[in-house]
Amino acid sequence: METAYTDAAGRPNPDAARMNVKGGSLSGDTLYPGVYTFGVGVSIVDDIFFCGGPDDVFIIQMAKDLNIASNKKVILDCGAKAENIFWQVAEAVTVGTGAHMEGNILGLTGVTFNTGSSLNGRIYAQTAVALQKATITQPIL
Repeated sequence: METAYTDAAGRPNPDAARMNVKGGSLSGDTLYPGVYTFGVGVSIVDDIFFCGGPDDVFIIQMAKDLNIASNKKVILDCGAKAENIFWQVAEAVTVGTGAHMEGNILGLTGVTFNTGSSLNGRIYAQTAVALQKATITQPIL
């Protein structure tokens, strides 16, 4: 976990347009392959999309926390695959009631999935993972 976390955190982001996108408040956005860097907390307040081919990689670097609002979704589009999405989060991850995520969570602190939430991916946390009637499905490779 630590090796993967450090690797994801160390990936360079040469594109200023992919830094602190929308101040960390994502809503209806489409993310394309590459590295995204957030020095602020990230809140997914409406469904977001990942658009890329089956071999494209997405790395989302966060120096703060990640919160996904209840009943919101991270959606794969254009052939993107969950196993190629990496959420590198320095603080807490909270997935709201009924929300759905895609990808691999590399959490430095706690990760909480609230009742009815789900993940197509994997959770790696250095501190703790709390699942409250959540469904975690390993992506098909």
